[in-house]
This record gives sequence, C-alpha cells and structure tokens, in this order.
Amino acid sequence: MDFKDQIKILGDRVTRLKDQISTEEATKNAFIMPFIQALGYDVFNPIEVVPEFVSDIGLKKGEKIDYAIFLDGKPTILIECKHWNQNLSIHDGQLLRYFHTSKAKFGLLTNGIIYRFYSDLVDPNKMDEKPFLEFNITEVKDNQVEELKKFHKSYFDADSIYNTASELKYTNELKQLLNIELNNPSPEFVKLFAKQVYPSVITAKVLDLFTNLTKKSVQQYISDLITERLKTALTKEDEASKEQESKPTIAALEPENKVETTVEELEAFMIVKTILRQKIDFKRISYRDAQSYFAIVLDDNNRKTICRLYLNGAKKYFVILDENKKEVKNEMKSLDDIFSFSEVLFNVVAGLDKSK
Repeated sequence: MDFKDQIKILGDRVTRLKDQISTEEATKNAFIMPFIQALGYDVFNPIEVVPEFVSDIGLKKGEKIDYAIFLDGKPTILIECKHWNQNLSIHDGQLLRYFHTSKAKFGLLTNGIIYRFYSDLVDPNKMDEKPFLEFNITEVKDNQVEELKKFHKSYFDADSIYNTASELKYTNELKQLLNIELNNPSPEFVKLFAKQVYPSVITAKVLDLFTNLTKKSVQQYISDLITERLKTALTKEDEASKEQESKPTIAALEPENKVETTVEELEAFMIVKTILRQKIDFKRISYRDAQSYFAIVLDDNNRKTICRLYLNGAKKYFVILDENKKEVKNEMKSLDDIFSFSEVLFNVVAGLDKSK
C-alpha cells in the first residue's frame, strides 16, 4: 500500500474513533502506535521501538519518555505522547528536557492528531522551541506527507533530514506570517505597498484607507490566480480528452470486470492482521481479492481461508466458512466491528493450523 494511502487511512481512523478514546494509553494504542508502524518501524520489536525509554534528567533518575525509535543501536527519534484532546503547547518543555540528555537528533510531540517534529537547528544539543514540521493527520497535505516520508525507515537519512529541516522550519514560519498579514495586514505591511502607489504622506486616514484596499487587493489577486490555474488545468484536460478521442479504442482488448483492491479493503486487512499477530506470525497472513469479495488467507493458500469481507455493496459483511465451506455472514456497520470477531478469528486460525 502506498505510504500516502496509509496516512490517509490512519487519518480517517482518528476522525472516526477519537470521541471513543478516553485515556492517554488508548490514544497510544489506537493512533500513535499505528502511526509509528506506518513509518516502517516494528512496534512489537523492543529493540527497534523502545517503550518507556529511560532518560535521566540531571538529579532526576529513571525519567521515562513514551517511545524511543532506535536505528543502528542508537536512539534516533524520541516520542512524547498525550491524550488526543490535550493542547500540546503546554507539554513541549517536557520533550525539551528529555532531548537535552539524549543523543537522539529528533523529537516528536503528539496527541495522535497533531504531530510536531523538533530538532536542534538553533543551538546544538538543545531542542528548538518551534517544530520544523507540524501537521494534523486528519487533514494532512501532500507536501507534508512527502516530508513525513523522509522519516520512514526505508528512506531515513538523519543528515539529509537535518539539512533540509532548517529551510522547512523557516518556510513554515514565513507562511504563518503571510497568512496573518494577508488576513489582517499590519501597518508596516500596508505602508510597504502604500508608499509605492500613493504620491503623498501616509497619514493615519490614508493608512486606514490603504489597509482596506490592501486586504481587498490581496483577495482579488488570489482569486484571479486560482481562476487562471483552473483555466489552464481545464484547457490541458480538454486537449488530453481530444487527443484520446482521436486514438483508436483498445477497450475491447482489455479484460472486463478488472478487480481493483480498495483502500477500505486494505484497511480491513490491516485490522485482521493486527488482531491475529497476537497469536501467529503476521507474515503468514495475506489476501486474495475477487470480484465479489475480499478474502484473507493463511500461508498464502486459497484453501486456508481465514475470513471473507463483502465491502463494496450497500451493506458490509464479515464472513467465515463453516465445516462444510458454507458462508456464515455477519453484517457490520463499520470496519471497526471486525474487532468484535477477534475470538472467532483466533479459533479459525487455530483450526486451520490443526488441519495441516
């Protein structure tokens, strides 16, 4: 599954479940551990992802941070977690203290929704007051996903991230300043433009006039820019459509009813995998997608069906096969209902292993 899709699935999951999460520990299990796993780290490997990592702070011994990600035997990313509805701004000092005593180059403060990445760009070995990357996973932007991808285990390069973090940090701060100025122009911002178009002294009355004019001009400029971009995009789309129409059709040569695995089916697969890894090696679990249903199998064997999922119709069903290979359907309101079939899944896998 594409990394961007994994993050989107997790964002949708957070939106759907957050109101049911009442504790910090539940926030970790439901939101933050899946996020760490999406970055390619094995949350069940205590050598790679160390929970309750001890970080002594001065005279305080045994101080613990929620998670430390280790690479090449060294702590690389420290992660401090909070309940999803807590304001992170009152907790960054805690991460700062841990960071100061550790050799880790990056710190992450999160409540499972907001993610803030820190480093020591200003003073060596002292965590910056402001993050160089911050995003809301329920509305993460494409450019933020690309920056986040650099922290994936497969692509992780501490020096490369560190070298680009400074530019990213100041770019984000400038964007925030621009957002403020464009919505509520300061006197200095207004004077910068007014002096270039107004031939006389900028009095208080003139400044007030140009404050409104500047705000209106900015809004019109952005509107014109968007309109022009849309025109360009529509023109290109129209040209591409005409070019496609001029080509001979090959639709007849393509197979009909092509099976396409959906994001929802992949999310269901990940849920089943998460449940069963408590009992068996997760590498034994795979899936086979068919036109009418999505099957999850053991040992990549069609004769070892763990369950089937019907997700593309008006209703969703979780299905197991009885001793006669007949389907036993259970209607679901959402994918989270799969968790209620945990014991059923354990029993099915145990039965399949006995039948070897």
